[in-house]
Amino acid sequence: MTKKCFILLLAAMALLPSFSVQVQADPVDLNVGYTDPYDEFNNAQRGPIHVPNIDINDHTLSFITPCDGCTLQLVDEDGIVLFTTVIPNGATNLVLPSYLSGEYEIQIVRGNFYFYGYIIL
Repeated sequence: MTKKCFILLLAAMALLPSFSVQVQADPVDLNVGYTDPYDEFNNAQRGPIHVPNIDINDHTLSFITPCDGCTLQLVDEDGIVLFTTVIPNGATNLVLPSYLSGEYEIQIVRGNFYFYGYIIL
């Protein structure tokens, strides 16, 4: 009798749906700006510009597309750069300092152009 109850219990547990906790990250909508639309040979940018795809959850940025070697800056409403770092090669996540709170313009600088959007920490 105990064996039958145990087997029934295992069968019932197998039929229960499994639950997984997934953290919801918010996508960051990025636009393109130019620091200098001409390179050192005075040639305009030709070809498509690939805008990075990033998400944010609390103080953690997730890079869906690589941003290896790019400079990341957080700029306040007065245009003052409050945080800057170089994104390491192969980085998929970057934790921003916990002392930052509020709304910031995020800038990812790559060569002569940069990608910018707004985040709330």
